[in-house]
Amino acid sequence: MTAPQSWIGQRVPKLDAPDKAAGRTRYVQDLVVPGMLAGAIRRSDRVHARIVHIDTAPAMRMPGVHAVLTAADIDNVPFGHGKDNTPFKGDRVRCVRDEIAAVAADTEAQARAACAAVVVEYENLPAVFDPAEALRPGAPVLHTGHPDNRPFTYDYSHGDLATGEQASAHIVETVFRLPFVTHCCLGTSCIVAEFDARGRLTLHSLTQVPFLYRRDMAAICGLQPEDIRVLQGPIGGAFGSKLDIYPYEPIAVHLARATGRPVRILFSRQEEFLASPTRQPARIRLRSGCDGEGRLTFRDASVLLDNGAYTSWGATTPFVMMQTFSSLYRVPHVRFATEVAYTNNPYSGSFRGYGNLQATFAVESHLDMLAEKVGIDPLTLRKRNVNKVGDVTGQGLRFASCGMQKCLHEAARSAGYRSRRNKLPPLRPGTLRGLGMASMLHVGGGAKIYRSDGCGSVLTLDDFGKATLVTGSTDIGQGSETVLAQMVAEVLGLHIDRVQVVNTDTDVKPWDVGVHASRTSYVAGNSAILAAKQARDKLLAAAAAQFGVPVEMLTLGGGHVLLGDRELEPIDRLVRTLHFSGRHELLVTHAYFEPSSVAQDRGFKGNVSPTYAFGTHVVEVEVELDSGIVRVLAVHAAHDVGRVLNALGIEGQIEGGVVMGLGYALTEELQVRQGQVRNPCFRDYHLLTAPEVPPIHMRFVESADPTGPFGAKGVGEAPAICVAAAVANAVFDATGVRFTELPLSPERVLQGLIDAGVAADPLGGL
Repeated sequence: MTAPQSWIGQRVPKLDAPDKAAGRTRYVQDLVVPGMLAGAIRRSDRVHARIVHIDTAPAMRMPGVHAVLTAADIDNVPFGHGKDNTPFKGDRVRCVRDEIAAVAADTEAQARAACAAVVVEYENLPAVFDPAEALRPGAPVLHTGHPDNRPFTYDYSHGDLATGEQASAHIVETVFRLPFVTHCCLGTSCIVAEFDARGRLTLHSLTQVPFLYRRDMAAICGLQPEDIRVLQGPIGGAFGSKLDIYPYEPIAVHLARATGRPVRILFSRQEEFLASPTRQPARIRLRSGCDGEGRLTFRDASVLLDNGAYTSWGATTPFVMMQTFSSLYRVPHVRFATEVAYTNNPYSGSFRGYGNLQATFAVESHLDMLAEKVGIDPLTLRKRNVNKVGDVTGQGLRFASCGMQKCLHEAARSAGYRSRRNKLPPLRPGTLRGLGMASMLHVGGGAKIYRSDGCGSVLTLDDFGKATLVTGSTDIGQGSETVLAQMVAEVLGLHIDRVQVVNTDTDVKPWDVGVHASRTSYVAGNSAILAAKQARDKLLAAAAAQFGVPVEMLTLGGGHVLLGDRELEPIDRLVRTLHFSGRHELLVTHAYFEPSSVAQDRGFKGNVSPTYAFGTHVVEVEVELDSGIVRVLAVHAAHDVGRVLNALGIEGQIEGGVVMGLGYALTEELQVRQGQVRNPCFRDYHLLTAPEVPPIHMRFVESADPTGPFGAKGVGEAPAICVAAAVANAVFDATGVRFTELPLSPERVLQGLIDAGVAADPLGGL
């Protein structure tokens, strides 16, 4: 493409798009290593049972089999956020996905056949599937270290709840129920593990956190971190699912060690549904109050999370949920209490939005309910409580930039909210139409979960004027390589084609904590800019000395050193002069950027992110009265992005997030009954398809964050967060029926309409 005057804000295609579009990209799932064996896992078909005996002899006799392993064959090191999971389960299984044995064979078919031949004798144990029942005295205990089945509890408060209640003219109380959903990545879970002749391990992995992953895999597998190399190639989606380590990964290492051959484990699609982490099912009891003018007085939230059988990152989502309850709008008095319960269900992990979709569904539904009580429209109530620049919330979140007020205005204006709400005539007989609004708050520059939330960069300018940025950050498909290249090109005055980004190898790249919390553009971007500015300063200082010009009069642009509009010297020639002259200097710089965020204290207070993303969505829906089908006709999405870095990329993020949020609102549910997954396939797990995606009208609010790279903040998670709440509010606007449970499936909506007398029972009450 032709070089623009500035690379910032342009519609720059992703650097890897041509290879992906042409089918040239080799994903981890495509990797074939010489001598590679196929691994497969024998999983439990019981929800809770004692393992009486395992007989692997029949599997070992199967053709092509090189190794069969169980817990008895390895050092079965506990791992996970609560150190309650192990690669193999040796004495007891606690859910149907549990790993009992694994096979390495010449082919995948042989490995799976051998797994089926492993004989397992069980003794069934009492099971518990309802998290409320799991917390009652006498419930089956899943882990002896937690006899009450409570791996974690969270209690947060600011202000005084009683004072807030006394100041309230209106109070609403509601119970919201949110389902299991799963990530549905196009690429299924996969790992290739291989040891070299020196015993050094290379992992071709899908991880989002390569350096933490290397540390933890070393501990699990009895290695030193420096003895592990993590290669993270292109992957077919993550959305948070690759933030943790899962048993199949150390199992692959143990199989590779046992056979002396590389081993690949690749999930089938059914296995992906059964054995991948889920979004956390939640029950939220929320009480909210406001005064007679609609100003919020208090929030009181009691949350119950179904943790499943083991503790992954899903158990920590209350850290994010409480930010929405405490800090979305100005709320003087807040209490937030969460219990996390072990059950014999599949366990939950990290998922885009990290608990915020659940929290925002409850909070934003209540905003509309309070507006109805006061007798004002929902937009007016939101504007009376809106967050603003300079606010410090009760939890300690500091809003150095805040475009929430403008997001409300832009989304409402785009949809014609005030003139059309409650006034939309049906487009077809037997239907009703409505408009719904919801807003969101989320971290926009990382969240302090580790000692360092920083990112390192190493920048090299070669003798031909090409820049190579070696960044600690990881690209999992979100386009960070492209945005980082734009930033380097902008600072150095280069065409983006003259910048390459290297980010896949822990042996080469510097530290970064990983891809999570919408942090990459902010943290890795600031790091890349620091390294690029150092390189720029070296170039300008050398040019100033060479031409006898004050350095402050020089700039870089178009691949040259510029004096005003005059080209003094091509950058590549200047680099060669530095290299081959008497200075003998290579142009290599490095930088490390650590954001200003702090870890929360024991009371869960502290400014956990250096910047925050805000957004508002207005959704238009049509509801069929005879079927309960909800169709979304349009989405108007306004997002505070700080500053647009790549217009094409941010449009893709918002469109993808909106579609994910619509699936959460309308169609998606992993149906778990008595611990069994009933719909482990795309035929029965209903993702939105292209014909169902409505027009999405986007508005970018540029609040110019003072510490963001070129003023930007992260928006990777934000677009998915408030969609479901906006849809539910729109359905209420259309029908007058309030739905508090997701998804808004035709069956659920039709029954709600019948119960409210809005629709006739098509079965006549039979």
